[in-house]
Amino acid sequence: MPNQVQELHGKRALVYAADGPLLRKGQDASDLISEARSADATIAVLPTARLDPAFFDLKTGIAGEMVQKFVNYGLKVAIVGDTSELAAKSKALHDFIYESNRRGSVWFLTNQQELDERLSRDAVAK
Repeated sequence: MPNQVQELHGKRALVYAADGPLLRKGQDASDLISEARSADATIAVLPTARLDPAFFDLKTGIAGEMVQKFVNYGLKVAIVGDTSELAAKSKALHDFIYESNRRGSVWFLTNQQELDERLSRDAVAK
């Protein structure tokens, strides 16, 4: 399934396919941001399956580097997939996910339903 541009609760989203190459470094995030900007998307929806497992090991710095790129370029990103097992094994990752969700530029969501609910709340809040 290729990447798709979709309208989600009044926002133009670039929804990345789950079966693409793993994202392993900051440049991969830059490439995604360029693709999303080319599609005039204001949010990128990224399945956790696309993230290299090292992303979730915060000691590698990959998560911080990628997230910072999204924040710097003003593109929201929703990372969709169940991270509860990983977060349960790492307090640092748990805290990172919690803070990311609280700040609003980067969301870690379990599934499409949570994404829809979050986007719906955002649309009502504005």
